[in-house]
Amino acid sequence: MTESTELDRPFLSVVVPVFQEPDCISPFLARLRNALSLALIDSYEIIFSIDPSTDETFSRIEVECHRDKRVRALLFSRRIGQPMATIAGLEHSLGMAVVVMDIDLQDPPELIPEMVAKWKQGFLVVSAKRRSRVGETMVKKLTVRIGYSIIKKFGTVEILPNTGDFRLMDRRVVDELARFTESHGFLRGLTSLVGFKQTSIEFDRPARHSGSGNYNRLFGSLRIGLDGIVGFSSALLNLSTMFGFLTAFLSFLVGASYVMLKIMGFPFPIGNASIVTLILFVGGIQLICLGIAGQYISRIYDEVKRRPRYIIDRKLG
Repeated sequence: MTESTELDRPFLSVVVPVFQEPDCISPFLARLRNALSLALIDSYEIIFSIDPSTDETFSRIEVECHRDKRVRALLFSRRIGQPMATIAGLEHSLGMAVVVMDIDLQDPPELIPEMVAKWKQGFLVVSAKRRSRVGETMVKKLTVRIGYSIIKKFGTVEILPNTGDFRLMDRRVVDELARFTESHGFLRGLTSLVGFKQTSIEFDRPARHSGSGNYNRLFGSLRIGLDGIVGFSSALLNLSTMFGFLTAFLSFLVGASYVMLKIMGFPFPIGNASIVTLILFVGGIQLICLGIAGQYISRIYDEVKRRPRYIIDRKLG
């Protein structure tokens, strides 16, 4: 993490993970600078955490870094994904408060002054809670709703529903987050795990400025949601145990019913269809339980290797 004295620190850092978003850069910076200017915030830095791509994303950000010394950039040696790109940006931020947001303008920069006001009231984490979602499919909305319900049901920390990574965090919270070394950085869960006094503000999430999402497509959201469930709860392992007991109980009932029918002299069908059905049912339960265990084992494997979570190719600013 970059160190700085209190006098050197900017008032605010804005961390923006980026992947293949060249057309959003200029509109985003224009609205962000305008929002900060209206809030009389002139001591700030903007950190772009860039996953490498073949388009003009990095070159355009490079131009902005040369134009404005308050714009900084981290270019990674390979694609590491939004969660870890965000963590890297946080670890290199210097601000007394840090805002994390997307570049596609679905996280309105105009909310930052309200977040800062809440922070000045004593809240160390201010999350932006989505009241509505424009431009998202019903499948995506349903997936998000189910995911948050599962996390709320089985998670060991309380994660505010209908929130993304768009939030303001005090320097103390960011420094505590930097102490976590796990390979799967689910920011929403980590900020809840850190604790401190937290609040939220509601907003209507607008549609994207341009293009389609590169980080937050359906399968990406499912992967991030799975990190939230597996990383903050062992309930799925308990669920697999329950599946085993349930399967054994159902097998006992089926066997007992066959014995009773035989004793009572009733004919009952025993053949290929019933055998195949039972084998597929038991096999399906076994594969589900094996997959659940595999998710936890793969995370243990990632952690014990202790590899660097990211490698920076270039730093600007």
